[in-house]
Amino acid sequence: MGDKVRIAVLVSGGGTNLRALLEDDNPWGAVVLVVSSRADAGALGIAHEHGVETVVVDGKQADFAGRLIEVLTSHDVELVVLAGYLTILPPEVVAAYPRRIVNVHPALLPSFGGPGFYGLRVHEAALARGVKVTGATVHFVDDVPDHGEIIAQKAVDVLPDDTPETLQRRVMQQAEWVLLPQVVRDLCRGMTQGRQIAERRTLFAQLGRPTLTPSASVIDTDAPARPAMFALGRPNRPNRGPGKEQS
Repeated sequence: MGDKVRIAVLVSGGGTNLRALLEDDNPWGAVVLVVSSRADAGALGIAHEHGVETVVVDGKQADFAGRLIEVLTSHDVELVVLAGYLTILPPEVVAAYPRRIVNVHPALLPSFGGPGFYGLRVHEAALARGVKVTGATVHFVDDVPDHGEIIAQKAVDVLPDDTPETLQRRVMQQAEWVLLPQVVRDLCRGMTQGRQIAERRTLFAQLGRPTLTPSASVIDTDAPARPAMFALGRPNRPNRGPGKEQS
């Protein structure tokens, strides 16, 4: 695995988006952990097929936030991906991973998002409204459901004879399974480049040399400009307190 960004995927259901991530050839990141809110989630079987460790953390359990943070930090997770995860993250978890948690939503936010909009309900609402185009959104997670900064969107046509089921399938195939792996790759690439730049600066400081502009081997000048999010450091690690063991 080397220096790849360590990714945790949080799931609640069948795991179609998880499978898309696991089958994607991501040279900068690797899924090292799958956390499910349900012990019977089909996504757990997909994780086992790919040899990825799994943990079940019930969102209704006492100290849910503390337990989830403990699981993530004990696996040195750097990026958290919500893929069909139906439990709202507590503020403590969001604060522990600033701009390090992303979610995929099956609509073009801000339309058809927020509390109650998940699964088929999203597509039922889109058809009821009569929209001609829908799609998927990947966004950063903040304290408000489906509210965080949008990273990328992909549009999908709504057909005259669509049902919620056919529309859901098309959005998954044409948007979610394409967009989510692409965004995760880009984030991991940016995090890896940021890490390399920081390491070079540290080395130059130790040698007493001026900081040099990174070479083309570190920054791809032909690539599209990326937001400042890619230069961020590692997640905030909460203080465990004396004597607390990792799980």
